[in-house]
Amino acid sequence: MTRRGARATILALLLASCGGPSSPSPSPAETVEVAVPEPGRPFDGAGILAAMRDSRRPGGVAEPLQTAEIAGAVADAIWTVDGEPWTTIAAGGSCGPDECTLEVGGSRAGAAGEDAWTFHVVPAAGEVTVLSAQLGSVPDELVANADRLARGADADGLLDGLILAGHSWQPPPDVALIILAYRAGDEEGSCRRDVSVDVRDGEVAIGEGVDC
Repeated sequence: MTRRGARATILALLLASCGGPSSPSPSPAETVEVAVPEPGRPFDGAGILAAMRDSRRPGGVAEPLQTAEIAGAVADAIWTVDGEPWTTIAAGGSCGPDECTLEVGGSRAGAAGEDAWTFHVVPAAGEVTVLSAQLGSVPDELVANADRLARGADADGLLDGLILAGHSWQPPPDVALIILAYRAGDEEGSCRRDVSVDVRDGEVAIGEGVDC
């Protein structure tokens, strides 16, 4: 794994190259102001309960899941990358004899991708546990800045010829970590490489390539 990073609190320096003595120093135009988000939990139980009751997914949300207690626990578990609520929200859930699975996700304008949270619920006990969180709702500008930081820290040219094909973010405690997925193409067996970018301090970790 290759690590490169530029340290800053508000500003992250995007380095054009640090491969040798003849490499040019970054110019003011290459300095990127990174808006570091503050993740938060913007939902309340009433909003989650309304989303469950208004679900348009096939089968909707099973009746045992539609309680204020469960909705409140779900709301307390859901984070967004900058503490802002989704503008589009969807919910779906089904139950067996004693246990249920609930899915809640959403997206909003100006943020690429969507977030999807999956919960294991035991209605009789009021237990709600996060099974998985696939988080892709990230402001477009933050994704672009993370991409610039990754490419600027790539002194070895590991990302040359690769395109940014996807991204995700990590909930607390890794609140500033953006994961970028670089690919050579959509074909099976094409080069794949993931990069972690800490947008708070500018640290970049370029992962091992697959089929590169």
